[in-house]
Amino acid sequence: MGKIFNVSLAIFAATGSFLFGYDAGVMTDVIGSNNFLRYFNTHKTSAIIGAINSTFNGGAVFGSLMGGFTMDRFGRKKTIQCGALICLLGAILQAAAKNLAMILVGRIFAGWAVGLLSMSVPVYQSECAHPEIRGLIVGMAQEMIGVGFIVSTWIGYGSHHAGDHTQFQWRFPLAFQAVPCIILVAGMPFFPESPRHLIATDREDEALRVLKKLHYDGTNDEWVQSEFHEIRRTIAAEKAVTVPGWKIMFTTPQWRIRLMHGTLVQVFTQLSGINVIGYYQVPMYEALGFTGGKAILVSGIYNCVGPVANLIFIVFVLDRVGRRKPLLMGTIGITLALMCEGIINSQNPGGKKHGLSIAGVFFLFCVSIIFSFSFGPVSWVYMSEIMPMQIRARGNAFATGIGNWLVATFFAQVSPIALEDIGWKFYFVFVAFNILVTFPTIFFLFKETKQVSLEDVDLLFGERALGALPDDLQKEAPEIIQTVV
Repeated sequence: MGKIFNVSLAIFAATGSFLFGYDAGVMTDVIGSNNFLRYFNTHKTSAIIGAINSTFNGGAVFGSLMGGFTMDRFGRKKTIQCGALICLLGAILQAAAKNLAMILVGRIFAGWAVGLLSMSVPVYQSECAHPEIRGLIVGMAQEMIGVGFIVSTWIGYGSHHAGDHTQFQWRFPLAFQAVPCIILVAGMPFFPESPRHLIATDREDEALRVLKKLHYDGTNDEWVQSEFHEIRRTIAAEKAVTVPGWKIMFTTPQWRIRLMHGTLVQVFTQLSGINVIGYYQVPMYEALGFTGGKAILVSGIYNCVGPVANLIFIVFVLDRVGRRKPLLMGTIGITLALMCEGIINSQNPGGKKHGLSIAGVFFLFCVSIIFSFSFGPVSWVYMSEIMPMQIRARGNAFATGIGNWLVATFFAQVSPIALEDIGWKFYFVFVAFNILVTFPTIFFLFKETKQVSLEDVDLLFGERALGALPDDLQKEAPEIIQTVV
């Protein structure tokens, strides 16, 4: 079935990423609901609103770390299904909330689920992808995150017009989370398990059948067989020279460096400021003079821009230009856009200068477009392909849980306070970090992984399978006699 099946698998698995985007984006419009604010006796930039977002992100930290265990123990598919079931429970609690405690607990469950899905979907896609189109395949995760944001925004916009007198204005957007959960739980059994996980759990015949289903195009049987043997030998060698667990990620120098790369690309993604804009764009637009329904409408348009740019990038650019160049150029572009945004806001108190307000919206849109041509898709691709099989589940769990969600939790809590207290100066926190940390780290340390097989990524960091296999697998591997603890 080849490429068509491979892309179909990637898109369907990315329903989990759709949940990520929808769950993260839905609160933007819920916060904009006057009925919601009155019901819970709060306001848009209160500490309680920060707590609602923080509980979601805190749950995601736990979910991501838990995924490091479940992916190795139960597989990639079952981890994705587990995330969907937990999210379904969270959706029910939020939609039926009678008090703030139910909202907070529901957001914890939703975050727990999204944490599982955010780290398991890219790994599943990466392990099923052909090296030549891995950027496209894993980039689907970011694409569906963006689509989730779009759907959440327009459902929120439509619900807003139900009027401030009805709870439908915010209960329906929260209830809609259940729809993709049900689709994901029902549909995943029809797709195969990752061939690499099958080999790691001694199901080699099934793994070979899956590889053929994913990659065979009628002419490349030799390549499929070679890929199968390379995966099998690499996994066997890694098992022979290491012991399973979390400790090995930190005690083995080559793997520690690779873990650092995966974690840092997630940290840098958060420090681009994109999620702060995503969560709090309505108050940002209001600071520029766009209030009420206008702010939500602009938010809806903003959320459409990113996925369009992302789709163009992953289809036509990413697998051609690689990972490093987009990250470097993206850092420069986002930094310049945030600088302009901060300057405009400093000269436009209260959003009274219409021309400057339009310019402020323009540069926020620029951040979204540049992010979609860089950190948006590349962060998930690079993280999922940089780890060796023996630590891929736990390594991606750590990188996502700590690098992405823990940092996001911090900014979700402090951002509404910072936006209220220091306003436009907050943009320059991200500007300074990008200049002093992000750009030099990517420039001097990050590797180019374009069209390199997951097993050959070893060679970018030293020896294959920690020296247990020759660089050229056509040669015989030396006898493995040492165990790394």
